[in-house]
Amino acid sequence: MAKRLPGQPRRWARFIGGTAETPETRALAQFLRELLDRCPEPLGEVGRRLNVSAQTLSNRVNAQKRPDWDFVRNVVHLAYGAGDIAGRLTKLHEAEQLWRRASPANTTSPAYPGVAQPVPVEDDLRSGGTDGSGVPAMESLPAVAGVGRVPAEPDVFVGRVQELEQLESVVAGSGGRAVVVAVHGLGGVGKSTLAARFAGLHTGRFSPVWWVAADSPAAVERGLGELAAALAPETATLPTEQRVELCLRWLATHEDWLLVLDNVSGPQDVAGLLSRVRTGTVVITSRQRSGWRATKTVPLDMLTEDEAVALLARIVQSEWPDANLAGANRLCAELGWLPLAVEQAGAYLAQTRTSPAAYLDLLARFPARMFTATAEGGDAQRTMARVWHVTLDRLADTPAAGQVLRQLAWFAADGIPRNLLAGALGEPDLSEALGRLAAYSMVTLTGDTVAVHRLVQAVTRTPDPADPHRQPADIAAARNSAATFLAAALSDLDPDSPADWPVYRMVLHHAQALLEHTKPDVHTTQTGRLLNELGLYLKGQGEVGTSIDYLTRARDSYQRLNGPDHPDTLNSRNNLAVAYESAGNLGRAIPLFEATLADCERVLGPDDPYTLTSRNNLASAYESTGDLRQAIPLYEVTLADFERVLGPGHPDTLSLRNNLAYVYRAAGYPSRAIPLYEATLADRERVLGVDHPDTLSSRNNLAYAYQSAGDLERAIPLYEATLTDRERVQGPDYPDTLTSRNNLAYAYDSTGDLGRAIPLYEVTLADRERVLGVDHPDTLLSRNNLASAYEAMGDLERAIPLYEATLARWEGVLGTDHPTTKTIRSLIDGMRST
Repeated sequence: MAKRLPGQPRRWARFIGGTAETPETRALAQFLRELLDRCPEPLGEVGRRLNVSAQTLSNRVNAQKRPDWDFVRNVVHLAYGAGDIAGRLTKLHEAEQLWRRASPANTTSPAYPGVAQPVPVEDDLRSGGTDGSGVPAMESLPAVAGVGRVPAEPDVFVGRVQELEQLESVVAGSGGRAVVVAVHGLGGVGKSTLAARFAGLHTGRFSPVWWVAADSPAAVERGLGELAAALAPETATLPTEQRVELCLRWLATHEDWLLVLDNVSGPQDVAGLLSRVRTGTVVITSRQRSGWRATKTVPLDMLTEDEAVALLARIVQSEWPDANLAGANRLCAELGWLPLAVEQAGAYLAQTRTSPAAYLDLLARFPARMFTATAEGGDAQRTMARVWHVTLDRLADTPAAGQVLRQLAWFAADGIPRNLLAGALGEPDLSEALGRLAAYSMVTLTGDTVAVHRLVQAVTRTPDPADPHRQPADIAAARNSAATFLAAALSDLDPDSPADWPVYRMVLHHAQALLEHTKPDVHTTQTGRLLNELGLYLKGQGEVGTSIDYLTRARDSYQRLNGPDHPDTLNSRNNLAVAYESAGNLGRAIPLFEATLADCERVLGPDDPYTLTSRNNLASAYESTGDLRQAIPLYEVTLADFERVLGPGHPDTLSLRNNLAYVYRAAGYPSRAIPLYEATLADRERVLGVDHPDTLSSRNNLAYAYQSAGDLERAIPLYEATLTDRERVQGPDYPDTLTSRNNLAYAYDSTGDLGRAIPLYEVTLADRERVLGVDHPDTLLSRNNLASAYEAMGDLERAIPLYEATLARWEGVLGTDHPTTKTIRSLIDGMRST
């Protein structure tokens, strides 16, 4: 660190005698001392660079007299290096004001030993700090016709009407004051294109129009120096910093000019420049969203779907007029309607005579190549991959930003809960990383969620060994972490509990994105766990096709990672068999149940809980096929094993007794079913309590057994009491409550009391459609029951259309060969023939 400069020598102070020192010279001296304190070199080296001795340097910064302007300017340049244009310009302006106040223009000061006469400020600024080379006074230099620099307008420009109107409104309302407006948005969204369009539309309004590639302080300085040379060619040989100062003086004293600062990294890079502007118009383009404060801003988002398709079509058809652009909508959607991506794709299609569908295929198979592909003559720096690489380079001082972005790349593009990322990074690092990404328009934040453009995600999760931000190992680690975080979000949740369904839906939304881009051979145990949990949830929601897909992938993952005999593998096989049974595909369910049971007995032993559960599930599958001769003996043996291993009062034992009672009833043995139901209900009330969900299920099942035996006098009051208790304990929308309501309606229907049955069926159907969805099996059952009630009432005009709608949905969910589907089709055929 530089040492603070020594105090003023006593003999020199006596020489001054208080006549030369003033408050103004003291202020200037203090300003210079603070500048020199920024210099890391020793005092002697600083003096050498300023071409004065250390003693002279000390004298000049201790209020003995006003130094000349060259000295003051050089101290500013020494304190603020070439890269800090903002600081340097601000300090130069401050130095000028202090220097002027220290002595009025064109006056002289006493001649002291070793100190030159001060140069009047006007003369100094005319010369740009030179020795009087005749550089014109920039304040009086008029705009020169024909001087200007702006990129050629894009050959194809679509949309952006609202944003152009915003720019026009800001400029029109300036009232002669300086206008500064910042257009901000994601890299590739078309900020530069919009600015070029605006400049091109107004070349007759502004003079000059000057475009500066402003991606660094040095680039801003270079662009301003080039403008000075364009306005006054005789300044072209001056040092850049002098030309920058001349340019700023010209801008500060003229109107009706337009300066475009393109691709500014952040407000701090142009703060010094903007502090000098009092007139004229400055349009800034930047990826940085925040920090513009008093500056007017115009946010730029994606194109609309129609605009993106129009842009693609015009680019392609300009070179390939007869191109068939079928699938252009799907391609633009995959590209997220991002202008740069659409332009890149359009140029590729035109050059290679490739269809949108073929491009999509290439993008899926060779993403790394396609994200960097350019047509002949295209700018290799203006590709999807390169544009965001530059942004991440700018975020290098926040290394966690890249880590968080890689994590976000594996979720769905919108609605990513911030707490999902908590496992990746602690606070405050996570908030800081998200804040920096948001500042550069890479993500959009709300209080609880994060959104990312889908193409940013696609590029970010595509490995490239040559890109430090997309190293294969880092991307794989982010993918595996995403699976872990999603699986952890489902820990201790019940897929059959409505209270947990919002979390399951959230996880499913993001897991679908993860699984879509993850090959099975890289699944981890956490991926298998995630697939298993979501498969069980989807089965309960009636989405049996997706459930089977997820549970199959879970089984394959567990088997590959743990082997065929691992308990997780065996459990996943059991769950998959249950899903097959739910879909009515007993031809696949039963062999899988049988094989799983055999392996459980071999690996875990006949009394292991997994083995007992497998045996129960196989008995249930036999029951579903109507093969009660196999189902009943297997249930009875399994119940005896549950009682021996777990005890007669264990909840699993009570569940199995309930299942055995059910199969007795189905087999037409009410004398065996009803006592077993009654005993099970009594034990559940004693062990679990009267309000436990299993206890309420036992009461519902006992009521159904009474109904099946024709004892509606006991069935209906028990149904009504159970419905009341379920509404109180579980709520009116809980699936079991809806089941009780359906069963009570069915009991009324059985007595011929359609006046009470039909309204209850209708309410239950509406509630199931709202809570479970229109395709859930329970909803379809309600629709079928209501159609049956209409039929019983003789209202075939309502019955047949409802049956037909129900049949169509059953076929979509279960397939045309499911027993339920066949039954409904037979009913419809019978009514039509009647």
